[in-house]
Amino acid sequence: MEEGSENSEQLLDNEGNDLENECEQVLENEGNDLDNDCEQVFEIEGNDHENVTDFDTRIVDGENGMSQGKNYLPPVVGMEFESYDDAYNYYNCYAKELGFAIRVKSSWTKRNSKEKRGAVLCCNCEGFKTIKEANSRRKETRTGCLAMIRLRLVESNRWRVDEVKLEHNHLFDPERAQNSKSHKKMDAGAKRKVEPTLDVEVRTIKLYRTPALDAMSYGNSSSSEREINNHTDQPKRLNLKKGDAQVIYNYFCRVQLTNPNFFYLMDLSDDGHLRNVFWIDSRSRAAYGYFGDVVAFDTVCLSNKYEIPLLAFVGGNHHGQPVLLGCGLLADETPETYIWLFRAWLTCMSGRPPQTIITDQCKALQSAIAEVFPRAHHRLCLSHVMQRILEKLGDLQENEPFRTALNRTVYDSVKIDEFELAWEDMIQRFGIRSHECLRTLYEDRERWAPVYSKDTFFAGLSTFQQGESMSSFFNGYVHEQTSLKEFLDMYEFILQKGHQKEAVDDFESRDSTPTLKTRCFYELQLSNVYTKEIFEKFQGEIEMMSSCISITQLHVNGPIVTYIVKEREGDVNMREVRNFEVMYDKAGAEVRCICSCFNFKGYLCRHAMCVLNYNGLEEIPLQYILSRWRKDFKRLYIPDLGSNNVDITNPVQWFDHLYRRALQVVEEGMTSQDHYMVAWQAFKESLNKVRLAADKHV
Repeated sequence: MEEGSENSEQLLDNEGNDLENECEQVLENEGNDLDNDCEQVFEIEGNDHENVTDFDTRIVDGENGMSQGKNYLPPVVGMEFESYDDAYNYYNCYAKELGFAIRVKSSWTKRNSKEKRGAVLCCNCEGFKTIKEANSRRKETRTGCLAMIRLRLVESNRWRVDEVKLEHNHLFDPERAQNSKSHKKMDAGAKRKVEPTLDVEVRTIKLYRTPALDAMSYGNSSSSEREINNHTDQPKRLNLKKGDAQVIYNYFCRVQLTNPNFFYLMDLSDDGHLRNVFWIDSRSRAAYGYFGDVVAFDTVCLSNKYEIPLLAFVGGNHHGQPVLLGCGLLADETPETYIWLFRAWLTCMSGRPPQTIITDQCKALQSAIAEVFPRAHHRLCLSHVMQRILEKLGDLQENEPFRTALNRTVYDSVKIDEFELAWEDMIQRFGIRSHECLRTLYEDRERWAPVYSKDTFFAGLSTFQQGESMSSFFNGYVHEQTSLKEFLDMYEFILQKGHQKEAVDDFESRDSTPTLKTRCFYELQLSNVYTKEIFEKFQGEIEMMSSCISITQLHVNGPIVTYIVKEREGDVNMREVRNFEVMYDKAGAEVRCICSCFNFKGYLCRHAMCVLNYNGLEEIPLQYILSRWRKDFKRLYIPDLGSNNVDITNPVQWFDHLYRRALQVVEEGMTSQDHYMVAWQAFKESLNKVRLAADKHV
């Protein structure tokens, strides 16, 4: 029994680093013949694979099966191939370059047909010898290696990679692999180029050189023109005021000097007009590794009422506070534009998508997410949905009986049939069955109604309680008339305020002792574990355990027992009793409540804790204490330190290497007061030593 399909403890690891390094290597190789200045901008290629040979294509020589001096991208989920043979040859060539062999572990065909539908290609060291084979004199070569790719035939008659495991549990042996069956087949089998079309989660990056900045056309930013551009056949371009292109250019150049891992992409039309822009700083890229499992796309500023067409990628940190994971400026709100932006963002994140994506309701967004993030859970922001319902219903907006019925239907339904019956009763009672907005939302109810999302992990980033709401990440800073220059001028300040708040919250969580409000041992247990903000939210559940008035065993199925927890709700004069089903697995000490608080917020609800207490558990099981909420959660917002090999004649490499190492000391020094004092003392001593070394050469 699992508490949700995705667990936020399974934070993003480093499997994707190879992919990111590959992408960066492509950029580096492409840019060697260009001047090293800030006039370089990048465009993510869409489906234009005819131009693939214009840059660093990774192909296999059909005559000898050898890579032409190029490295193969590691396999990632979403790669697509025109045929099964292409997919096999690609993985075989990738394996040969690394020094291992492959074989077909399993394959399956369509029922009553010989047409192959799927296959698993694995490392030749997968599995172990059988008992019969173990008695043979042949040398044991299998190590139980788990490296593999799973392939599936998709509707477009292409083969897609559905699952990837990159790590091997053995050393590579290129010489032995060279003589394997799979590599011997290369000599005559690969008659065509084998380059996957990275159709979903990874895209090749094509390097452009901008013409002059003035060639980037600009126009007025009136909402009427923006709307016209979205619905006519005119070339798409970013609506900029005079001088805005120079502002963007200057900002990106300035930031890259002080932030070596800063990344940006510009999408240019064929005639050099700027269409879309994406950028992300090094701290945000690092933060995604810790808090990228659930991401919200903040599109508030894309409304025509705003001067700047801004989209922000937002996650939630260990204090439950929003953390920025990237920004974009968009020419329009079409699926093609969103697809470009999402692929740009995903490229920065090593091709690794979030588990859950939260957006406002938008058909173009929905289409783009299905294309770029096919395996993610796409959900709509509930507070925005509720706000939209009230705004669209006009006179009913101030109708208290209707608001009560709507809130009960959405927030209080714990089973799907309860929601369906309550919704039908509501639209019939208030005569709103024919309302187009409600009909459209009802058709999309599985994306926003809490009762349909109980198995989706949200990490507290979405709102599922009455009265809660989500605001824009830049709320209070960006207004309808805020210009692009004003926004970029204060952008660094906004980020710095967020960093300072996180540092203050870290300090308060470490050095303050929460005041306990009950004698419940669960409260004492997690007061020493959770960050201050998360503990205060959890403490509310502890206090409400007193409203749970009885626990009754409903039925038993082996080690799994289902209980009914009765709870009193409402004020003193109008208190109702509601029943909540809670399943408890005695064997694994696993508990799951029908209210799904753990998946929604990341900590256990009062109903589940009552059942744990009823069964004599004095502590909350560790699987329900997520590492992301811990006050000792370790994070380092620093760029990849990379190699220590530095060209001692290159001042640029001096700066880059020293900056990254110093930043690592800063991040480590922020973890506690003692660490800060040690780091500060080390900086002073280092500075004195550097000055003494300089004085000797005067």
